[in-house]
Amino acid sequence: MNREELKNAVRNIPDFPIPGVQFKDVTTLFKDADKLRELSDLLYETYKDKGITKVVGIESRGFIMGPVLATRIGAGFVPIRKPGKLPAETVEISYAKEYGTDTIQIHKDAISAEDTVLIHDDLLATGGTMRAAVDLVKMFSPKDIYVSFIIELKDLDGRKVFDAGTKIDSILEM
Repeated sequence: MNREELKNAVRNIPDFPIPGVQFKDVTTLFKDADKLRELSDLLYETYKDKGITKVVGIESRGFIMGPVLATRIGAGFVPIRKPGKLPAETVEISYAKEYGTDTIQIHKDAISAEDTVLIHDDLLATGGTMRAAVDLVKMFSPKDIYVSFIIELKDLDGRKVFDAGTKIDSILEM
């Protein structure tokens, strides 16, 4: 299997969640054992030698491949969630989105300065949520931060919202 086969397996849902948005449904990759394994292998090969100690997944689709990757590379998994979903003391950040503002939180004791962190989500579109996640993780002053996506929508140029030098990888470009 190759990346082109994975790209072809992503389902497009027009006008979801709002009119004009072409939603990229990655559940079609997850439901097929061979595609899921290939995706897992590609992520593992990208990050196996980076010294990552924590994989941070963004709610909710970052919760699927994030723990899979963490297990494969021998790292812990940390969720970033919307307010009110984490049970212990949190730190949070609010950010602007295309159609409003949002807030994300992480446990206050989730990351240390000794950690090398990979932040994972399914899709890079305009980059707002991931940029906020990077800024949130930076509050902990980890050794290093990597950013990972399954899909990057190249036409939306989401990389432009990140600081120069941000280490961003995408498995599929569309």
